[in-house]
Amino acid sequence: MDFAHKKSRANPTHYKDYRKLLAHRDLDAVAIATPDHWHALMCIDACNAGKDVYVEKPLSLTVVEGRKMVEAVRRNKRVSQVGIHRRSSPFCREAADLIRTGGIGHVTLAAGYNIRNEYPHGIGNPPNATPPPGVDWDLWLGPAPKVPYNPNRAYYRFRWFWNYSGGQVTNFGVHYLDMIQWSLGKDAPLSVAAIGGKYAVQDNREVPDTCEVIYEYHGATMARFSQYSANGGATVRNCEIEFRATLGTLYVQSNGYEIAPDRISEGTVYARTPLDRQTERGDRAQSKPRLEPKAVKGSADTAFHARNFLDCLKSRSKCNCDIETGHRSTSTALIGNIALKTRAHLQWDAQAERFTNHREANNYLHYEYRAPWKLG
Repeated sequence: MDFAHKKSRANPTHYKDYRKLLAHRDLDAVAIATPDHWHALMCIDACNAGKDVYVEKPLSLTVVEGRKMVEAVRRNKRVSQVGIHRRSSPFCREAADLIRTGGIGHVTLAAGYNIRNEYPHGIGNPPNATPPPGVDWDLWLGPAPKVPYNPNRAYYRFRWFWNYSGGQVTNFGVHYLDMIQWSLGKDAPLSVAAIGGKYAVQDNREVPDTCEVIYEYHGATMARFSQYSANGGATVRNCEIEFRATLGTLYVQSNGYEIAPDRISEGTVYARTPLDRQTERGDRAQSKPRLEPKAVKGSADTAFHARNFLDCLKSRSKCNCDIETGHRSTSTALIGNIALKTRAHLQWDAQAERFTNHREANNYLHYEYRAPWKLG
């Protein structure tokens, strides 16, 4: 790991141990963009050192870590921003506000999709090896279990291994589940179930190449995150997220959103007798959409999110995706992985941050750090 304290564009100082960087009194804020299993320790240490923090998503590797990070930010009165950048996108905010205020009716299903075809070889099967020159593998692992160096466990490909990441359920799922919860006006589900596995891709990954995670929310709404890594077929309107509601469907893309109204029948829908069928034909002839079609273009550029963080450093205001918001959305993704690992329908107590119907599932809420690392 290489950390730089930089006052100008020339010759930044490099640090092997991030804690020495945090010791600088003239350092006001840090951006944490390391592998997920390092986020908690770095964030807590930064807050204790009096620094404001921008933490990339997913906020944490475990639910317990996330709560400890929230406590550290609050205890030290720090400004915090979690890198779920759609929170600062004007078109995403417009869509979320519209949905939350009933603009498309009652949302019965919200779904997010991560789709790519990595078949057949994915990230490959490189053998374990000696770490490259300049890589301190033991320090890179940090609190994670000690294992031999493998090229696929380092740098971006760490996302395919449970010790350092929650896979695509947290990598992309956090973005989409956050947008869903934001739009529904919720911060946690009531229950979660999941199914999936490594079905087709032939590499040394540990996380699934195909999975479905399903959530139930208070207010009679279901949500789903779908990960298809062995098929690249497009979704409806090539969307990332869809909100299916009683008056129509809102599709969120990377550069805007679109509303597709439904035709609403004023009478019976299913005909059981000739008279019913006659009534149905008359109702359908008079049915009409109660929404207008709409297409909005925009940008979800991370520059909006970075700007919000910088502005809040000066104003000491709450950021668009503060630590509590980021923790709640990350936790929603993390408990999806726990449901996948336990193959159970789990009831979630968001206040206590515990499962109420499956004792063993609570064992996945955290893991024992490798010495000498300790969660503060």
